[in-house]
Amino acid sequence: MKVALVHDWLTGYRGGERVLHHLARRFPHADLHTLIHEPGRVPAAIEARRIVTSPLDALPGRAAYYRKLLPLFPWAIRRFDFAGYDLVLSTSHAVAKSVDVPGDVPHLSYCFTPMRYVWDLQGDYLGRGPRRLAARPLVRALRRFDVATSGPGSVDRFLAISSEVALRIERHYGREARVVPPPVDVSWIEPATGPGDDYYLLVSSFVPYKRDALVIEAFRRSGRRLVVVGDGPGRARLMREGLPNVEFTGRVDDRTLARLYRDCRALLYPQREDFGLIAVEAQAAGRPVIAYGRGGVLDTVRPVNAVASAGLPAPDHKGDAPEPTGFFFFEQSPEGVARAVEAFERIEHEFAPAALRRWAERFSPARFDAALDDELQTLVPRRPAAGTSESIGSRAGSPARPGWRAA
Repeated sequence: MKVALVHDWLTGYRGGERVLHHLARRFPHADLHTLIHEPGRVPAAIEARRIVTSPLDALPGRAAYYRKLLPLFPWAIRRFDFAGYDLVLSTSHAVAKSVDVPGDVPHLSYCFTPMRYVWDLQGDYLGRGPRRLAARPLVRALRRFDVATSGPGSVDRFLAISSEVALRIERHYGREARVVPPPVDVSWIEPATGPGDDYYLLVSSFVPYKRDALVIEAFRRSGRRLVVVGDGPGRARLMREGLPNVEFTGRVDDRTLARLYRDCRALLYPQREDFGLIAVEAQAAGRPVIAYGRGGVLDTVRPVNAVASAGLPAPDHKGDAPEPTGFFFFEQSPEGVARAVEAFERIEHEFAPAALRRWAERFSPARFDAALDDELQTLVPRRPAAGTSESIGSRAGSPARPGWRAA
């Protein structure tokens, strides 16, 4: 097949780019379309292909201010030409799923989330004062564009990274989405075999919704040791306090991160996340997660304290052993974090590293690939081999599926 991958932008390597990295290896000859490409910021498997960029990529120094170009994103993402492709596969948290795809080309969108800053997290990104008021016309326009480019005429099928995101897709777009957790390769993480060192771990990109400040304030008051990994816009402000019990490492390589996961007592996870890749990696290292009990962690963490007690439906973990993998709190405040840490320390002995590792391995690349293949069999007709008329949707003993539009 001639495949086109679409990704919002290539300016760094985080959770979305990890998924793209996996897809790039699965489709090594696929072209990649993106708004902005900053060479050298993503792995070679992504870079080593034809990368088509939008007109915004020609702006000088655009990597430093590309987020401020948000009003131009709808125009720029519609500039790409997908005539002649057999499949468009978008990975989107902004406008990648809004590409203009010809009617005879199937479009499968793997959705990380509908745009946070215009739907669910306006307060976190725009505040609640004059800035948010001034942004109202833009927000309304982006919402109209987002909905208009999410119908069956634009996206044939949605896949969602979590139950949380599937609900958002249904709420904002009126579309159903199959939940397919991202491929999480944990082979590089060696699991712990015993207790960790006397520190807690926070891994963050220091953007508003990550709620890093809540954890740092909680640890400032308690005096417990906290190691903070990562970099981002808000890091410098949080470092100014110079707390002796809080260590900022900046970005670290995978080997160092694996060691920090393995040696900590628990991972702190104060945000409402779309999925929770970091939470899965910490559990793969045999360490529990102390998490705000909303969002993607309902899929990725099994709390020792019942989720139903907070008025939430208990996650479906059919066929699994009952071992817990984390502890939930339900108040996003320094006090809520502090109480959760204290409660966790009373039941810390209940977490078995081997059980946490088994749970994390459920989110394997093999499971992702099987689900993706199933979707493609339904969506994309296979080119018939010589002398046959088999389509990709055929089954033994049953007629082949019709073309993708009829499926």
